[in-house]
Amino acid sequence: MDAAMVTAIAALIGGPVAALGALYGTRGANRAAREGNAVTGFSNLTDQLQEERQELRDEVKALRTELAAKDLEIARLRLQVQQLGGTP
Repeated sequence: MDAAMVTAIAALIGGPVAALGALYGTRGANRAAREGNAVTGFSNLTDQLQEERQELRDEVKALRTELAAKDLEIARLRLQVQQLGGTP
């Protein structure tokens, strides 16, 4: 076997091996990108849920304040009815 034959065989074997190496490397990079996207998506979802939860807390607080004001108004009206001689 001369040098030209060894070089040709090495090229025939080296080409597919290099292609497989590139394919494997790309597959690993794609997996890492997918995992990164999953973490980023989870983080975004968590942020959105926390914002919605805060909005709901604010809404509940406003409704409780409104309910307390209505309870005070009812108590005032009952007292007024009693002062006028009626029964609430």
